[in-house]
Amino acid sequence: MDNAAIEEMFETLGAVTIKRMFGGKGVYFEGIIFALEVDGEILLKGDDRTGPTFEAAGSRQWAYDGKGKTVKMPYWSIPEEAYDDPDEMARWVRLAYEASLRAKK
Repeated sequence: MDNAAIEEMFETLGAVTIKRMFGGKGVYFEGIIFALEVDGEILLKGDDRTGPTFEAAGSRQWAYDGKGKTVKMPYWSIPEEAYDDPDEMARWVRLAYEASLRAKK
């Protein structure tokens, strides 16, 4: 996904910064990472508070194979309905940013 498309996706939050990392991209707002782009897919930060909300909406948690075992990361796919509804996308983006703020503390 190109940077312009990522910036547009998160415009309700404000101006974001995009940095290359680990073969993908990190998406930051006010210096705090809250989303990743991995293999063309955007993943949003979740935590113990928001993970169940993402799961209930049909999102899947990002995981990778690490030395013979699956490692789950605190990032979730965006619920499908958010792609067609800017208000819904804004809701999920805010949840991701709030989870990143809690993780920073």
